[in-house]
Amino acid sequence: MKTTPEHDKRIAEMKFASVYPHYITKVEKKNRTKEELHQVIEWLTGFDKHKLQELIDENVTFETFFKKAKLNTNAHLIKGMICGYRIEEIKSPLTQQVRYLDKLVDELAKGRKMEKILRDI
Repeated sequence: MKTTPEHDKRIAEMKFASVYPHYITKVEKKNRTKEELHQVIEWLTGFDKHKLQELIDENVTFETFFKKAKLNTNAHLIKGMICGYRIEEIKSPLTQQVRYLDKLVDELAKGRKMEKILRDI
């Protein structure tokens, strides 16, 4: 399934702060912790918990969030399906980065081991 320009625009304009509480709820429901979520986000973006809070307080869009991020060099190893899209086939770099984050949160919630989630070879 391919993303549309409208879909990509909607994702770019979405506020990270509006999605973040859903990430927390998703992982905590499955007995994972907020600290583990932060570890996953930091691995992908380079943002520690203080920088993450700053971005939440600034109410940044996903576009700004990922512009400020220093994406992990192993992020390209994140593959598979998320929200009906095959991550490695998404053409929009920003939409792909957002789906990377969604996939990592999903793997955390599903109980995958942290060393597998972080893909550090």
